[in-house]
Amino acid sequence: MTLNSTSDPAPRAFRSHDHAQCQQAALERAAQICAERGARLTPVRQRVLEILWENHQPLGAYAVLDRLRAENLGSQPPVVYRALDFLIEHGLAHKVVSLNAYVGCAHPAQPHIPHFLICTECQQVAEISSAAISDGINQAAAQRGFRAAATPVEIPGQCASCLAQKD
Repeated sequence: MTLNSTSDPAPRAFRSHDHAQCQQAALERAAQICAERGARLTPVRQRVLEILWENHQPLGAYAVLDRLRAENLGSQPPVVYRALDFLIEHGLAHKVVSLNAYVGCAHPAQPHIPHFLICTECQQVAEISSAAISDGINQAAAQRGFRAAATPVEIPGQCASCLAQKD
């Protein structure tokens, strides 16, 4: 998966694609990144990442925990929170704060600040990366004598598919 740009107008979550390939590529990249960093992608961590990549809908920690519990991979909240913390620390997942939920990172090998397009109809979330958004926020903050630590932006709206269904 590549970083979104103006030549890629619709993020993968909002367009038709081979999601099995999408998920498999994300898991292969995660294994490679962990191997390069000497980080352990334990079976529970890998399974949490697989669950996050099952579709492009964000999942809360307890929804992930329910899945782990059903698969006998853990039944206590610390299990899922430790796995999510690991995935976030290594750039393999992000927290969508406004939804108190998590998604797999669309481009974990590249340093970036994620921005999220959140469809309020189908609940799909697409990660985009936009230097223009980040730069605009940083410039506005600097003009006020403020330095932003990070500039993730969460944008609710409707994806093209949901808009087309309304017409």
